[in-house]
Amino acid sequence: MSAGWKFEVIQKTLQEDVNQLSVSMLCDIAGVSRSGYYRWINAADVREKKEKQDREDFELILKAYNQRGYSKGARGIYMCMLHWEPPVVMNLKKIRRLMDKYGLVCPIRKANPYRRMAKAMKTNHVADNLLNRKFTEYGPRKVLLTDITYIPYNGIFAYLSTILDAYTKQILSYVLSDSLEVDFVLETVNKLIQNHGIELSKETLIHSDQGCHYTSTSFIRLVNDKDLRQSMSRKGNCWDNAPQESFFGHMKDEIDVSGCTRYREVKKIIDDWIDYYNNERYQWQLAKLSPNEYYEYITTGNYPLKGIMDEGDNKHTFPKTN
Repeated sequence: MSAGWKFEVIQKTLQEDVNQLSVSMLCDIAGVSRSGYYRWINAADVREKKEKQDREDFELILKAYNQRGYSKGARGIYMCMLHWEPPVVMNLKKIRRLMDKYGLVCPIRKANPYRRMAKAMKTNHVADNLLNRKFTEYGPRKVLLTDITYIPYNGIFAYLSTILDAYTKQILSYVLSDSLEVDFVLETVNKLIQNHGIELSKETLIHSDQGCHYTSTSFIRLVNDKDLRQSMSRKGNCWDNAPQESFFGHMKDEIDVSGCTRYREVKKIIDDWIDYYNNERYQWQLAKLSPNEYYEYITTGNYPLKGIMDEGDNKHTFPKTN
């Protein structure tokens, strides 16, 4: 129990008409000093000013927390405010203190119960694990991670296939489908080539789990035709594709499709969130930038937050690309 809380109880007790206890008696009962109580009384204006400032700062935190309709943790709020015009720089400890003070909580990620794919289409064409968890050692467009996740709504499922750049964390291609036919996974690769083919090379890896879509003859043929190298996680080892699993986990924490009754409603939510993710969901390990901003930074050398952050807040070491 804090001294301030005790002083507040003493003050309220003294203001009651039925109270017959003196300040000294109440301080003895509460285990605080009489001089401390009077210092607390004299500091009322200071506390009021501090409370007013806390409330104003919390309004900024709340604005960042709700930006684009997706909740954020303290780091996400900090990075979001850095990107405002004009930017707002607020100490990370202060953000956490005010979130705790006013009861603002970031949702905690839950385990994904839909991680494993059906085995009905599985073949014996399993590629070696060429990646071996070296997700960020080769620079942008060198390691691409792909996977499928289930999105339950209205008693049925939609299925999302994505391709993620392991270095920049960008979603380079994605397709939402209302069925698990292999075609939507092939379409994801075709969209990747259409939009980013010029940025890829014969050294580019496309890494997946051993799900039925990725061991299918049609997928293997397509990857080979596009001059990509195929790599697969070891059986039952989700850590071999951890950044992709993490992406799906964050997405499911932040979207809400519980009110959707039609496929197109789900698609609208997914389209909006992935646009938000690529352009406005800032990541601490990406120099406090969004994935698209980070790719622009490492390819041009222009850091958009230069000169904004306090020296004590900017402790990120920017990686070098090969």
